[in-house]
Amino acid sequence: MGKQLIIVESPAKVKTIKKFLGPSYMVQASVGHVRDLPAKALGVNEEDNFAPQYEIIDNKKNVVSELRAAAAKADTVYLAPDPDREGEAIAWHVAELIRDKAKDIKRIQFNEITAKAVKEALAHPRDLNEDLFDAQQARRILDRLVGYKISPLLWKTIKRGISAGRVQSVALRLIAEREEEREVFKPEEYWLFKALLSGETPPPFKADLAKINGKKAVIANAEEAQALEDALRGQPFVVESVEQKERERAPQPPFITSTLQQAANQRLSYSAKRTMNIAQRLYEGVELGDRGLTALITYMRTDSTRIADEARDAAKDFIGKHFGKDYLPKRARVYKTKGSAQDAHEAVRPVDVTITPDEVKQHLPPDQYNLYRLIWSRFVASQMAGARFHDTTVTIACAHSQWRAKGERMLFPGFLAALPRAGEDADAELPPLEAGQTLKLDKLDKEQKFTQPPPRYSEASLVRELEERGIGRPSTYAAIISTLQDREYVSLVDRHFVPTDLGRVVCSQLTEHFGRLMDVGFTAQMEEGLDKVAEGKAHWVELLRAFSDDFNPTLAAAAKNMQSVKGGIPADLPCPECGKPLMIKFGKAGAFLACSGYPGCNYTSNFSRNEEGRVEAVAAEKPQYEKVGQCPQCGRDLVIKKSRTGSSFIACTGYPECKHAAPLSTGVPCPRCQKGQLVEKSTKRGKIFYSCDQYPQCDFALWDRPVPGPCPRCNSPYLVEKKGRAGAKIMCPVKGCGYVKEDGDEQN
Repeated sequence: MGKQLIIVESPAKVKTIKKFLGPSYMVQASVGHVRDLPAKALGVNEEDNFAPQYEIIDNKKNVVSELRAAAAKADTVYLAPDPDREGEAIAWHVAELIRDKAKDIKRIQFNEITAKAVKEALAHPRDLNEDLFDAQQARRILDRLVGYKISPLLWKTIKRGISAGRVQSVALRLIAEREEEREVFKPEEYWLFKALLSGETPPPFKADLAKINGKKAVIANAEEAQALEDALRGQPFVVESVEQKERERAPQPPFITSTLQQAANQRLSYSAKRTMNIAQRLYEGVELGDRGLTALITYMRTDSTRIADEARDAAKDFIGKHFGKDYLPKRARVYKTKGSAQDAHEAVRPVDVTITPDEVKQHLPPDQYNLYRLIWSRFVASQMAGARFHDTTVTIACAHSQWRAKGERMLFPGFLAALPRAGEDADAELPPLEAGQTLKLDKLDKEQKFTQPPPRYSEASLVRELEERGIGRPSTYAAIISTLQDREYVSLVDRHFVPTDLGRVVCSQLTEHFGRLMDVGFTAQMEEGLDKVAEGKAHWVELLRAFSDDFNPTLAAAAKNMQSVKGGIPADLPCPECGKPLMIKFGKAGAFLACSGYPGCNYTSNFSRNEEGRVEAVAAEKPQYEKVGQCPQCGRDLVIKKSRTGSSFIACTGYPECKHAAPLSTGVPCPRCQKGQLVEKSTKRGKIFYSCDQYPQCDFALWDRPVPGPCPRCNSPYLVEKKGRAGAKIMCPVKGCGYVKEDGDEQN
């Protein structure tokens, strides 16, 4: 048998797969995508059936060279990126780049990285799926058309450097409209009554007021509350009826991407992005002592609740052994998957159910352990018998009112035994009661309440809303949320999303001029169209043409009619210095208030919004500066300050008496002259860059923030921090090296 080459996405997978394949297999990584549309051009020929103009990504040229060289040595190349559209696209692009070197190219996929799954995939390779690739390609081109064409309009009318996204903008609209609902909401007063009652035997129990004169109890004000209290005084509370029944509560299905993100946010306070990053590590493999590098969970980007028969059988054996046969359901649990799901995938589950959270705890950092425990417990619970309860509902009469008390007693824990930290309430038991029995009133409580506005979206509820409305897909939820935050269109307040003023004005402009694009229903239709392309039921070019025929006239109209707000948005406040209207403006540091009388009046202020959304000026706090030493001229403290154009520098706190100042060093020696240090600077327009402090003798400069090295792969003396939609990454600046350091882990 000759050499075989397996190409996966990440180096972590390389290490895991190499562990259980023999020396006849070479395993290499593409390190994600290797080709994409150009960074500084549209890259789509709309006149030629939307033909994309792909380019090899700059820092992947060396990776591509290595893959081509390896392909030339192999009898067969197996493309094994992730089992979804994005993975199919990576496989397709790699195939295009190695086709002239490879003798034979096949596609394999697996939902878990185990010896059995990988060998099974190698035994059943397939051809590349053009439909899946076309669906990913269509999504990429759609997003490029929207972002590349609309963003310049936003630069022209709002501020430079902001952008629009096809799906993210609709998510922004959901958040902004929820905030508007909250601002116009008028709270209404109501009152609640509770009675603490006792029967002939303990315990005492609470009953809630349910009806007055046979109708649902609605008490609107203090006068009505007092009148009811007066009417009840001295009246007997008599049991009208006692209803008892048994109830079974079924477990929830195993996790899919969206429910995993929701549960991790609610129970662990993890963001969607953090959840997916941790899950990626658990999927690709982690070190487990004597077990070595071990993949713990199945593929985490899925909308299917399907479970392989083998995994279900393993769960059955585990439950029977560790919990007992009574904890097994009468029939194996099979969960219904929604129609749009890719059912070839499985749910997110542990690869090996016998590897318990307790067993791996000593080997995993807390965040990985917590997420694995969440996934493991949910999967085991999903295959267990239901929990059984005995429910009691008591109806009680007093004068013209009716009260209700409910009790619950667990008869059998069932699946709850696998969820010890699920936050289940203790049993709320009632004493023995019977119809006609008179009860003693121990205490009558009344409480004034007010109706609440609709809640802001948390990460969990936003993901749920996106899924229910058909916006995005499992692989995109985390990116949608991260992008909105990175663009500073939304902020998190008490773990709930609030649109920033920049987000509000972007949403307003887009909704006014691109109503169809911002329509939730239309976005869901586009997702359905992409699903049809993936299923081979629609052609990607026709989908793009239909979109473009509608989008281009709208774009032309917006270019003509979109009004600039660079002069500011009325804040409905007078200037405290001259009385002229204040305006909301957008600067490098965010939104602020400025007088419309500028330059005659220079008044500016920070501001906040109250619960009704009205703008309120906020006095600027005295800035707190970081101390970095003592001034060499006067001995006072040196601190880090910001220049007018946004760059950081070191200055003396004795200013203006002492004018000592110096650039802020990054701690990276200049790689060119070896004499100077790289320091932070900024252009007149406020763009940050880094240059040698020996300028003009040395003119070395770069845009990305330098980070002390060296590169562990090519020994470059420094690394750089690159910021993108997915956040910041530390990587090597040397073209072709490809080293990327993310969250402390090498991603080479």
